[in-house]
Amino acid sequence: MIQLEEFIVQGQENLVCKSRKSLYGLKQAPRQWYKKFDSFMHKIGFKICEANHCCYVKSFDNSYIILLLYVDDMLIAGFDIEKINNLKKQLSKQFAMKDLGAAKQILGMRIIKDKANGTLKLSQSEYVKKVLSRFNMNETKPVSTPLGSHFKLSKEQSPKTEEERDHMSKVPYASAIGNLMYVMVCTRPDIAHAVRIVSRFMSRPGKQHWEAVKWILRYLKGSLDTCLCFIGASLKLQGYVDADFAGDIDSRKITTEFVFILGGTTISWPSNLQKIVTLSTTEVEYVAVTEAGNEMIWLHGFLDEVDKLVILEKMCGSKNPTDMLTKGVTIEKLKLCAASIGLLA
Repeated sequence: MIQLEEFIVQGQENLVCKSRKSLYGLKQAPRQWYKKFDSFMHKIGFKICEANHCCYVKSFDNSYIILLLYVDDMLIAGFDIEKINNLKKQLSKQFAMKDLGAAKQILGMRIIKDKANGTLKLSQSEYVKKVLSRFNMNETKPVSTPLGSHFKLSKEQSPKTEEERDHMSKVPYASAIGNLMYVMVCTRPDIAHAVRIVSRFMSRPGKQHWEAVKWILRYLKGSLDTCLCFIGASLKLQGYVDADFAGDIDSRKITTEFVFILGGTTISWPSNLQKIVTLSTTEVEYVAVTEAGNEMIWLHGFLDEVDKLVILEKMCGSKNPTDMLTKGVTIEKLKLCAASIGLLA
């Protein structure tokens, strides 16, 4: 770092200072923090998950402890409270930390445990209320769908005149999308499709795009209590996948969407445009199943590392790609689909 004002050494102004500690805010600081934390966790017997390097597991004779790390926030889960308290003591000796007790909130998500009914809920209702207030939508009339069927959003609806551009420059479009994305990624799979659509117009949003964003906010207003609810179900990983056909008005690309369910609720729910342009509905579904399969492999590997009690029960989608794997089809058709997703050179 350069020498600080009023502390510059006369005659050696061209020299720089060598930092002996990682300074907060520098790009190297997060890496140095993680390396230090990772080294300590290995030292006390924890194993890092290969599928998620911010998840640490330590197994005992008949139990285990899981530690999840997000920057400098930690969540500890386990069966033995004595072992958990011992881990907290080890961490507090090594790092300056604050023990917040039983988990009630993490990263803006409320953790609601109901031992009587055997459920655990993740809710962002309070966060959503703040978002609605931030964009003056807390008194708006709720709607029952994430995005109305009358919205046909396109780049053609972007501002074309200087007056329109000036008006939209004062609209907090990007900020609203960021808030919606955080809600969608954490606890609200029901708005995934709608948020992905409006996020495509971040660079040049128009009035219709902003109306669609406000529609999503109105939907959240009427569904504040919607949350993820885990139940004491068996750990069977189930997947469901689907895709539209040329649904994007501008690029005519296909949107792939799939969900994976574990413990009675959704744990993964991507909604993305396919990277290639396909020529038939069969190819569309084939690519969609492949993308869902990649997610399934990662999820199964991660959950298997943590618990080894997860069962992959099924993955449901269209019959077309299933037929290609179980029935006789022309080799040309199979090669075309396989090549389109990179399985053949």
